[in-house]
Amino acid sequence: MGLEQVKCVGCGVSIQTEDKEALGYAPLSALTKELPICQRCFRLKHYNEIHDVSLTDDDYRKIVSSIGDEDALVVKIVDIFDFNGSWLPGLHRYAGNNPILLVGNKLDLLPKSVNPNKVIHWMKKEAKELGLKPIDVKLISADKGYGIEELAESIDYYRQGKDVYVVGCTNTGKSTFINRLIKQFGEEAADLITTSHFPGTTLDLIDIPLDGRSHMYDTPGIINHHQMAHFVSKKELNIIMPKKEIKPMVFQLNELQTLYFGGLGRMDYIKGGKQSFVCHFSNHLNIHRTKTDKADELYEKHLGHMLAPPEDTENFPKLKRYEFVIKESKTDIVISGLGWVTFPEAGAKVAFYAPEGVAVTVRTSLI
Repeated sequence: MGLEQVKCVGCGVSIQTEDKEALGYAPLSALTKELPICQRCFRLKHYNEIHDVSLTDDDYRKIVSSIGDEDALVVKIVDIFDFNGSWLPGLHRYAGNNPILLVGNKLDLLPKSVNPNKVIHWMKKEAKELGLKPIDVKLISADKGYGIEELAESIDYYRQGKDVYVVGCTNTGKSTFINRLIKQFGEEAADLITTSHFPGTTLDLIDIPLDGRSHMYDTPGIINHHQMAHFVSKKELNIIMPKKEIKPMVFQLNELQTLYFGGLGRMDYIKGGKQSFVCHFSNHLNIHRTKTDKADELYEKHLGHMLAPPEDTENFPKLKRYEFVIKESKTDIVISGLGWVTFPEAGAKVAFYAPEGVAVTVRTSLI
């Protein structure tokens, strides 16, 4: 029997033994069992844990366009620290007339001084600019358990007896959130959860019965190609993706000074007089200041050492330059999946650098 013909008895997906992050992974030893089971189903069955797997763009389109044919509530999870990078474009077009509840996860990463109501207002405004009018916006920390109960109540209120589909990118904490919900259902949750096939795809959804008639479906995580996560190793991802409250760093710069964010990004301050800039990055990422005329030489000499990550400097793409003039005070420039710099005043002319393919965007200040 060819390996591609071995199916998981839990979810029906074809089992593969090569890629731990991809759908259908199982260690070779699982194939010797009479009833082979993929690692995702194994963890679900034995540890009551959902492990996120990533989707291709085609898989994503199939899944979300099928949601539009259902009468359901869609819960869209975004990472507040990486709002732009974790945004799923076009979801509102695929979701049909179904209401979308927008959930910002990882609230615990923002400084404690930040007012949650301000973040909700900011998310509503950003969502509208991105073409989405959510039915409501909620904030949670799936990791710390903050806001989970309130969100569960909101889901119950807005779904009005309908099914619920939870969607989100990889690394948004979507599975942590689902796992929190399952734990709140109590010990019997492990027996309630099933895996079910999505019509028209080979993908498995985690299916959590909500009552006698309706279910919550956890869809696999979707890859956003413009996030920094795709340019670094797993170990480096732990450095750049914060796990604790970020501590903003203030730099007072003169014109023609440069900041390096590890070796993954750079900001040149070109014009605007002496100004302060507030950097919001993981506490583990080293920010290095230098003169702009020395910046290229420094990068060539010290990439991978003083300017790290990345470790793999040979395969790391060249940094692409983007120029901006800050037109309004309290503006952020975001390097997708890495962090952002807040400009308290208008008037600065700056250049940002990021690996080609990583989005660099301007927005109204989050904090």
